[in-house]
Amino acid sequence: MALSVSGGTLFTILLISRLLESSLLKAEMKEGEILPPTIQRLMKGYNKYLRPFFDNGPVTVGMSLDIASIDTISEINMDYTATIFLRQRWTDERLVFEGNKSLSLDGRLVELLWVPDTFIVDSKKSFLHDITVENRLIRIFPNGTVLYALRITTTVACNMDLTKYPMDKQTCTLQLESWGYNINDVMFYWTRGNESVSGLDTLRLAQYTVEDHYTSVSEAIYETGHYPKLVFHFELKRSILYFILETYVPSSLLVVLSWVSFWISQSSVPARICIGVTTVLTMTTLMMGARTSLPNANCFIKAIDVYLGICFSFIFGALIEYAVAHFCTLSYGDANMLMYGHHMHDFDEEMNGIVTTIASDSNRTKRRKETVATPPTPTSTELTVRPSSPSGSEPRPEAAPEEAPNRCLTVLALLRKILHRTVNCCHVENPHYIDNYSRVTFPLSFVMVNLLYWTYYLYF
Repeated sequence: MALSVSGGTLFTILLISRLLESSLLKAEMKEGEILPPTIQRLMKGYNKYLRPFFDNGPVTVGMSLDIASIDTISEINMDYTATIFLRQRWTDERLVFEGNKSLSLDGRLVELLWVPDTFIVDSKKSFLHDITVENRLIRIFPNGTVLYALRITTTVACNMDLTKYPMDKQTCTLQLESWGYNINDVMFYWTRGNESVSGLDTLRLAQYTVEDHYTSVSEAIYETGHYPKLVFHFELKRSILYFILETYVPSSLLVVLSWVSFWISQSSVPARICIGVTTVLTMTTLMMGARTSLPNANCFIKAIDVYLGICFSFIFGALIEYAVAHFCTLSYGDANMLMYGHHMHDFDEEMNGIVTTIASDSNRTKRRKETVATPPTPTSTELTVRPSSPSGSEPRPEAAPEEAPNRCLTVLALLRKILHRTVNCCHVENPHYIDNYSRVTFPLSFVMVNLLYWTYYLYF
């Protein structure tokens, strides 16, 4: 019983294997029947592992591009993603056939032909579209010319200079090279020069406009040799309107809002402090939000950073202005009280001096009356006449030594006067004038800085 079961299983396996072999043979026969006689004749003896003109010099490959779209341009990763149609043309003498019509083949037959080993140099990631089939095109012309087209989406690195962001212009490239064949085997060229690249004229980007584009031909030099290289350059100019509405206008309005405190009384401490602190914190939030779309670790000092720094300085300066004005107000009040005390003290001393002078004058008057009432003696007459006699001029030479100290005092008084005037230039007699000065100096300074900023970054 067991032998019969095992024999039946073996017979079933052999039957299935026979059926599979017969189906494979039929499929091969059908594939051979699908290929037209012309292709069968061309493929006979064809070696796809050998390039055309293997012993007769390099094969020339012409390139052309059609830019379907540029999806994203990232400043953080410094790259762009584009979908392109890459078309390559070359001549293969082994594919010459009679006739005047080209042969359009299925893209899957590219596995039977030799194709250039072209690659995108700065590509980070790329893929070939395969919906609904692989997007390839193979067309063979009677003279042996082969047209090979691909639809590729690639992310390519682009070195960006962000020092003038967002008023910057970026020049990105798309470089095509041969991976294994050097210039002795393969030569690249643009089929129509600068017109070999199309699609940019009708391209619409979110933040950029394509200002210029051109092509160039060069060689890539590596340790293993010199390789053919084609470069497509295109210049992108950023649209600044979005950043004006998103960053520049709000930051400027915050600066103007900080000036409102100049028209508020200095005694309203909570109101002015609230305006100052609120504008500083809002400006800080705006600066942090403006950096979210830029690289975190970036050595560039960007134009937008400079402007936000200027606005932050003016806002912080308005807050410091109130602190200085409030401090000067308190000091001014204390100084007035102290000056009032000095004035009262001087007035008391002056009154005491007047009383003393009146008392001394009255005493002198009494003495004179007593002197007139008593007859003078000869001795007293001589004593009283001598001071008024010519000999009374003898004390005058004592005044000569006093001239030098008087000159020194005059010089010191002059220096003190100059120093006092210099200090008074920075001294505000009334602290309330500080707000009056700030109402003019802050707006004028901000306008001047804006003129310098926009002139430099737009025209230099």
